[in-house]
Amino acid sequence: MRITVVGGTGTAGRAVTRAGQARGHHVNPISRSTGADVLTGQGLQEAFTGADVVVDTSSIPTLSGPTSVKFFTAASQNVLAAARQAGVEHVVRLSIIGVDRNPHGFYAGQLAMEKIYDDAPVPTTVLRAAQFHEFAAQTLMRSSFGPLGLAPRARVQPVSGQEVGQRVVEIAEGAAQGQAADLAGPREEDLAEMIRRYAQRAGLRRLIVPVRLPTAMMRGMAAGLQLPDAQAQLGSQTFAEWLEHHA
Repeated sequence: MRITVVGGTGTAGRAVTRAGQARGHHVNPISRSTGADVLTGQGLQEAFTGADVVVDTSSIPTLSGPTSVKFFTAASQNVLAAARQAGVEHVVRLSIIGVDRNPHGFYAGQLAMEKIYDDAPVPTTVLRAAQFHEFAAQTLMRSSFGPLGLAPRARVQPVSGQEVGQRVVEIAEGAAQGQAADLAGPREEDLAEMIRRYAQRAGLRRLIVPVRLPTAMMRGMAAGLQLPDAQAQLGSQTFAEWLEHHA
């Protein structure tokens, strides 16, 4: 099978690429650096031509709701239009658990994207996954000020990026489902504690200060709105196990 991965240089895109190659597929990771721009649509149809499946993992590092909505609306419309023009049989899109329960900030864009996929001109599957284990390091990087690191309080159930990549490829190998079962990690974690443990394991000399951020998005996360429901599939790797090998 020929799989084109949009956002192929990101954390999720690399995980999907590795999983697809491990299962014997021909995987073509694309990004703006390869000439494929989801915001303008430039280069997408050419990159999709000959692909059996397109997997879209493109994203934007923002907490702004309007910025997120603008990005994911344009990206989704351009990816789906290019997939239809290229004759792609199935488009798989990665989303995040609970964006409908917490439609604020970054998650507002993810929800807008899902609505566009509901009316897609090609067969699609949306997989909602929990935050990756890497989320702790990414959050610390964005919230560090010199020797001080702010650690937002949030309830999360982080999942292995490798397991998400494997699940995405399994979905790509089958028929379009519309909405797949959610995928989360095996246990709930406190994001602030994850950040503290990551900083300690990585040898970072920073004062980690747990905080409750007042934004609507972070209040929702602190309330557990990004946790999986009883119908979700659960991965096996815990954050502690991931930390042993990645920090």
